[in-house]
Amino acid sequence: MISEAVHHVSFCIPELAPSLHFYQEILGFEPIERPSMGIDGAWLQAGNTQIHLIVAPESADVGSKPGKTNPLANHCAFAIDDYEKTRDHLKQHGLEIVETGVERGQMWVSDPAGNVLEFISSRP
Repeated sequence: MISEAVHHVSFCIPELAPSLHFYQEILGFEPIERPSMGIDGAWLQAGNTQIHLIVAPESADVGSKPGKTNPLANHCAFAIDDYEKTRDHLKQHGLEIVETGVERGQMWVSDPAGNVLEFISSRP
């Protein structure tokens, strides 16, 4: 096997403030040091994985995002230990949630930039 684990996931965003609010205030990810890279962005810690937010220049082709929360879109999945608590927390923040229900333990939301995130229960 080539890889031991996922080190980081990068998301292109149009502006930093709404995404930082989402990832820090709603999801509770912690900011970590990011070197100067000549482009705006932020790094956050989510468990053992880093989330890299990159403010993409308007001229950069970063692909298209789905028009709505779509489980088939490219996405990143975060393990959760309490499906109902996570779902209720996300709903309290007004997020549209696509879910399979407690039995399957999967739900998806979109961040402010339209990136799709999955939350999946680590318990069967």
